[in-house]
Amino acid sequence: MAEVITMPKLGFDMAEGTLIRWLKAEGEAVTKGEILAEIETDKATVEVESTHSGVVRRLLVEAGAVVPVGTPIAVIGAPDESIEDVLPGEKKGEQAEEKTPTPAVSSKTTEMTPLPVTESGVPIAEGRIKASPLARRMAREHQLDLRQIRGSGPGGRIVRRDIEAALAAQPEVVTPPAVSAKPSEVVPPTPVVSAWKPVGEVPEDQHIPVDRLRSIIARRMVEAKQQVPHFYITREYDMGALMELRKALNAELPEEQRLSVNDFVIKAVALTLRQFPALNAALVGNEIVRYGHVNIGVAVALESGLMTVVCRDADLKPLRLISQEMKDLSARARQGKVRPEDIEGSTFSISNLGMFGVEHFMAIINPPEAAILAVGAVREVPVVQNGALGIGLRMKATLSADHRVTDGAEAARFMQLLADFLEHPYRLVL
Repeated sequence: MAEVITMPKLGFDMAEGTLIRWLKAEGEAVTKGEILAEIETDKATVEVESTHSGVVRRLLVEAGAVVPVGTPIAVIGAPDESIEDVLPGEKKGEQAEEKTPTPAVSSKTTEMTPLPVTESGVPIAEGRIKASPLARRMAREHQLDLRQIRGSGPGGRIVRRDIEAALAAQPEVVTPPAVSAKPSEVVPPTPVVSAWKPVGEVPEDQHIPVDRLRSIIARRMVEAKQQVPHFYITREYDMGALMELRKALNAELPEEQRLSVNDFVIKAVALTLRQFPALNAALVGNEIVRYGHVNIGVAVALESGLMTVVCRDADLKPLRLISQEMKDLSARARQGKVRPEDIEGSTFSISNLGMFGVEHFMAIINPPEAAILAVGAVREVPVVQNGALGIGLRMKATLSADHRVTDGAEAARFMQLLADFLEHPYRLVL
C-alpha cells in the first residue's frame, strides 16, 4: 500500500522546515533508510531518510519550500498501484500546494499568495529577504546583492535558478592589457609628506539579512538568559600530566587518529557526571528529569553560528572512539550533512574556545539542560609549587548551572571531582 511521507519533527521545538532539495526524483526506487531529501531545520541542514521502501510516486512540495511539521511531502508506493486514496484531499487543502504555471518558472511552481514587491521587483518579507540557504551561499560567493534579484520560488523566495540567471546576465568584465611605460615617461616617486592621507576608500555599510540559524540562536539565547537563573563556578586545572599522556599516546597513533585535549575533557566530564546525576539533568515542566544516558553535546563553530553535535554514552566509550566520532560529527556539521541523531538528545554541553587562545569565558546554558562547561586554553603560566616559583600548564574551566536544578556546593564538588580525572589522566584510559 502506498505510504505518505510527511515533514518530520527533528527537534522538540521544531515547527517547520525548509526542503532544500530532493535526492530522489519521481519514478525512482527508494529503500527504507536511504536518504530521500535534505531539510533545513532550526539548527542545521539534515539528511532525512525514507521510512518506507518502494518507488517515489509523487513529490508534493517543491525544493525551497517552507513546510510545517506533519505536512505531506511525498508518496511512496508500488509502481503500478493507485495513489489517489492517499493523496492530500480537501481536508488538507490549505496545506497542499497547487501547481500552476508562471512566466518566470517551469509549470510546476507552487501557487502561493504573492508577497508585495518594491518597484525593482524585490520581495518584501517582513524586513528580510526570502532566499534558500544555497542561494544565499551562492550570492555570497559571487558577491551578488540579493535585494536586486527577483525570486521565482514559492512566495517570491530566491532559489538557485535565480542566482544562476543573475550570473548569466552579468556583463563580462574585460581587463585591458597593461601598457609598459617608456623610459622617458617614468614618473618619479612621490616625495614623502608629513600630512596623513587615507589609504583607499571607506567601504560602504553592509546590511546583511539574519539567516535562519542565527535567528534561532538569538531567540533561544535570549530565552535562556531571561528564563534560566544562571550561576557560575570557575576552577583552574593542572594539565601537565594530561599533556604528557596525550603526547605519549599520539606518538603511537597515525596523524588522522590523534587525540585532542577536548577528547580528554569529554571523557572526564562524562565520568564525573556519572557521580553527579543532578547535573546530567533537565527541568521539564514541574519535574526534574535525571537522564540515565550521558550524552555530551559539543559546540561546533560554523560560518553562520554554533551547532551542538552529540557524543552519545561518552562515559562508556574509549578515548579513541570519542575522538573519531567527534571528528566525523564536526565534519558533517561543517558540510551541512548532519543527521537528526547527530544533533538531538544531549544531556550536558561543553563549549571549548581553547583552540582560539581564549583563557576564560562563561557559556549560556542550552535549555532544557541543567548545565554547560566553558573550557579555555591550556597555557604556560608561572606557578608556585612547594614554595618555589616555576612554570606550569594550566587550564581554566567555568561551569554555568541552572539554580533551579542544582546549587553552588554541588556544582563545586562536580568541578573538584573533574580535577581528579583531568589531573590524573590515566584514569581516563583504564
